[in-house]
This record gives sequence, structure tokens and C-alpha cells, in this order.
Amino acid sequence: MEIEQKKAVFISVVFLLFLQFGKAQNHTIKEGKFYLNDDGSNYLKATFCVQNWVRYQNLNPSSQVYGFNKASGLDIGIRRYRMQFMGQLSDRIFVYTQVGENNFNYLNDRKLGFFVHDAVGEYSLVKDKFSLGSGLSAWSGLSRFSSPSVGTIMGIDAPLFLQSTNDVTDQFLRKLSVYAKGKLKHFDYRFIVSQPLVFQKSAVYSSIIGENSNFSSKPPHLQYNGYFMYQLKDQESNTTPYMVGTYLGKKKVITIGAGFVSQKNAMWQLAANKIDTVEKNMLQLSGDVFYDVPTSNNGQALSLYGNYTYFDFGNNYIRNLGVMNPANGLGNKDFLNGAGNNFPAYGTGNVYYLQAGYKLKDSLIGTTTLMPYVSAQRSYYKRLNKAMDFIDLGINWLLPNHKSKVTFAVQNRPIFKNSGDYYSSRTSFLLQYQILIQ
Repeated sequence: MEIEQKKAVFISVVFLLFLQFGKAQNHTIKEGKFYLNDDGSNYLKATFCVQNWVRYQNLNPSSQVYGFNKASGLDIGIRRYRMQFMGQLSDRIFVYTQVGENNFNYLNDRKLGFFVHDAVGEYSLVKDKFSLGSGLSAWSGLSRFSSPSVGTIMGIDAPLFLQSTNDVTDQFLRKLSVYAKGKLKHFDYRFIVSQPLVFQKSAVYSSIIGENSNFSSKPPHLQYNGYFMYQLKDQESNTTPYMVGTYLGKKKVITIGAGFVSQKNAMWQLAANKIDTVEKNMLQLSGDVFYDVPTSNNGQALSLYGNYTYFDFGNNYIRNLGVMNPANGLGNKDFLNGAGNNFPAYGTGNVYYLQAGYKLKDSLIGTTTLMPYVSAQRSYYKRLNKAMDFIDLGINWLLPNHKSKVTFAVQNRPIFKNSGDYYSSRTSFLLQYQILIQ
């Protein structure tokens, strides 16, 4: 039996076991949960999310697909496909796993299949106040949206720069970790010790040690990260690490948070004599504010998020991001961005981010409604001679809420030369359809 068939069989068996266990024990099955006791505090649960994209993009200068020039074009892809399985097996024992796929488009290998995102076991020492867990986990420090609940994000995508080592020394932000988390009244905390994955297995790996900083190829030291948040109004769940993008007026949530990520000798570069190697600690600091409240009794709601982040990846570090990139080659190597829709999203320096959205009244269009939004990332990276501005604006058609929604977005990204000078910008038009069962 092929690997992909085995994976499909495994998922089907898990679902059937959940269903049969609930029936055999004569327990209630409601809203995706199979309750294991009378008061519903112990349960098994499964969720599902898929986000499909259609895009038209003006690609970066000199972009190519297997040697053929491509200046623009339409592409279709699966941005995310996720299944979650979790269980509060007793008052103290919680298990969680997530499998799925990211960024599947026409350039991918066939039968790529899904992979494990999360695999966590957790034990509550003091109910709600102090729990310990371990495994492959998205429990992470730095900021609210370093672990975003992708099915509830307001825009067409999360602020991905806050997943600062995504697929460099982790697996799509997930890390092999031991973590502590809990709530002390209005204070919510998470502290994590992680074992970074080796840089050699990253898609952006380079063995060259240059004047500009890059991740070290040496065996990695442990990484320490945390995020600490004060919740002024309604309390948020911390059952899983993923934080809601917008509650669409269902809750009144106002939070103030701060976080960090630190790793000894994570980076290296050539010394001034261009012979010796200098190692450098990685440090990231962040502060944010989240404001998500109803503004009327007919469903209207305002959502705001502001973030400041300081990145220290070493001298002149820069890294591009190209979501579901539709190109894989570059004819002119003078451009820092590289091919397709890449842009310098990460680097040593200061980042300011703001997003704002407003949900219109319920039943605006039949039983549906709209939520327009705008977000902007302004980064002052030491490698660049001009601020890096990435703009994303769009509108959600909620059919209803996050369970079924259509999002249309327009994004503008800057193009830089290797010298750090600004060259021009390019625009992308995106259409997403999401189904979320939770």
C-alpha cells in the first residue's frame, strides 16, 4: 500500500474510532465533540479547514518557470488544508494533533500528501492555572499572531513575519518543545523551551558564510520563547496555542501582550578580516495590542491589531517570503526579491504592523454580511535603503461567519535590488474560499 493510501486509511480509522467510541459508550455527540462524561468536561473532538486560492499576480522582474520567462499570470492552489483531533481525556490529561497541507500549487511534486503539524500531550498540574506539555507544537513566543488561528484570521492571510523562523529551523512554525501555560485571573502566559531543527534541512539553506548574517549550520542551541498577555475584558481560551483573529462581534476582547524569542549562537557571519567566523545570538522582542469588540446590537463589530517587533538576526540579515510561489527561477540575479511573489518580509531591524476591519450588520445581504479590512507592514531593515512596505486590503463575505466565507484581497509588495535600493512594486489580486468546521 502506498504511503498516501496509508495516510488516508489512518485518518478514516481515527474518525470511525471517535464515532464508534461515542456510540458504544452511549455518550452525546454534539458540535463535533464526543462527550465522555455527563457534564461534557471530558471529550474527543475533530475539526476541518480548507482554504482554496485563485490569484492573478504581476510577478517580480525576470521571474521564470523552469527557464521560461513569466511576467504575470493566473494560478490556483490550496493555501491550507487541515484536520485537527483533540481530547480532554480526563480533568488533567489533554492530547492534540493536527495534520494537513500548505501551499499546494502547480509547481509541487505530485502526491505530496499531508504532514504532521502538531503532536502534543499535556498535563494540568493546577487546573487552568498551570499546565505542562511537550511534543511538536505551535506553542510559541513573541506575539499574538505568532500562533494564529488560521480559520478565524480577518484578512486573507496572517501577518506571517511574526512566524519569524517559519520553515527555517522549525516545521511551518511548529517546534519540538516543552512548554508551560496557564491563566492567573486576567493574566495569560506561555513559556517554551524548544529544540530548533537543523538549518541544513531548510529550503533556504546555504552553506556559504558571508559578510551578511545567516543561520548557523552548527548543531543548534536550545531556543527560549514566551508570550505574556493581559486580558482586560472577556477571557479567551488557551486550550490550544492558536489565537483567534476576530470574534466577529461575539465577544468583547481587549488584550495587551509582550513576548520574546532568544537563541544562543543561532546566527553566524564572516568577521571584518573576511577569514574568521563570528557567531551571534538571535533575539526577537515584540509588543502588541488587540481590540475586537461589538459596536452595536445588530452584529456590527470593530477589530484592530497593532504590533511592534524588534528583530536581531545579526548583521544585515534578510529573508524573502513568497506564499505558494508560482515561479521557481530568476533570469536577472540583481534583484534581492528573487522570483515570483517573493519580498523581503524578515530581517534585522524594526517592524511596525497594523490591521483594522469592520464587520457590517448581520443579514446585510440576505442572511450574509461583509467585513472589509486593511493591513500594513512597515519594516526598517538594516540591509535595505528604504522602508519595506507591504499592503493588504480586502473584504470578507461571511456565509455565515468563518464557517463559509469568500475573501477578495489586493496586495502590493516592494521590489529591491541587491544593493538595498528600492526598484518598484508589484500587485497581486487574490480570491479565497474557506470552509471551517469546528
